[in-house]
Amino acid sequence: MLVRVALVAAGLSVALCQLTTNLDTMLNWCLDGRHHKTRPGPEDQLHQECTPWRERACCTANTTRHLHTSNLYGFSYDHCPGKRMSAQCRRHFVRDLCFHECSPNIGPWVAKVDMKIRNERFFKVPLCASQCIDWYEDCKHDFTCTDNWSRNFRWKNGTNHCPAGAQCFTFAEVYGNAQRFCETVWDHSWKYTEDDQPCMQIWFQSARGNPNEAVARLHAILHSAAPRTAPVGWLAVLLLLLLAPLL
Repeated sequence: MLVRVALVAAGLSVALCQLTTNLDTMLNWCLDGRHHKTRPGPEDQLHQECTPWRERACCTANTTRHLHTSNLYGFSYDHCPGKRMSAQCRRHFVRDLCFHECSPNIGPWVAKVDMKIRNERFFKVPLCASQCIDWYEDCKHDFTCTDNWSRNFRWKNGTNHCPAGAQCFTFAEVYGNAQRFCETVWDHSWKYTEDDQPCMQIWFQSARGNPNEAVARLHAILHSAAPRTAPVGWLAVLLLLLLAPLL
């Protein structure tokens, strides 16, 4: 009740998880997808870029090997004829896919979808601006033929192809800036968020722990505590932190 009062008094807003308000469930959520586990747990043998999640992962070692060595789900990053994605750009997309397959911290942003490869997606996860900018800067000279990779490709024989008549341009020409790239490429899975606000990291040094745990917990508390009509914002976050010992 105290949290609800704080949120209403703050006069700001937050999007709520569409599927649950149960705190434990929200903080241990594996997407309902083709390769995901049903519950996060330790995975000692995760491959290369996916290793940060080995302490608590929604992916298996086999999935992480597969996503490094082949086109998981049949998706090709080299969809522009005669153009291969650069190694530095591909590394970011591999890390992004590791996050998608392995992260148990996406509960507050999960929504239902009807797709062959999954029944859920995450939507508008707050991505730290610095990581978004690094991703864009390493990819801006690479080529693509469409801005929204979740919606616009044609699928034939199990792989993606450019829309009919589409031409290939650099990421810089297609997106223009880092924010539009990160928010558009996967159909608003990510929301560009300044680093001085609670935000998620696609990749992190696991020796320091998973920084996304605290961010997900904060959002989960807000989502589970606030009525759907209640406005919430970062003033409310401060009030929430002050009231936390009373919960």
